[in-house]
Amino acid sequence: MPVLAEDTQQKLAGIAAGDHNFIETAVGLRELNHEAAGLDAQTFALVKIAALMALDAPPASYAWQVANALEEGVTAEEIVGTLIAVAPQIGGPRAIAAAAEVSLSLGLPPAAE
Repeated sequence: MPVLAEDTQQKLAGIAAGDHNFIETAVGLRELNHEAAGLDAQTFALVKIAALMALDAPPASYAWQVANALEEGVTAEEIVGTLIAVAPQIGGPRAIAAAAEVSLSLGLPPAAE
């Protein structure tokens, strides 16, 4: 097993935990991408959530992006509206998975089965 430097371990742990500061440092392109897109902050955040839905992204991605969207003033209703808008394009299984991740990211309990 490789030996990692302490700062490398901390960075990896921060990214894996969804720590905004570590992710901003690691990704570093968020602001540049936002400016280049020419979208307002709320639309930019919703488009990124829609991309996560389409990609069937991992839970940590939702937790981070939903938090960013809420900080930008996006409402939970707008996030759900985005899911409804993309559901026909991404298909039922991905829409169901995305709904569960969005729910958890909004602090809602898991859906009863």
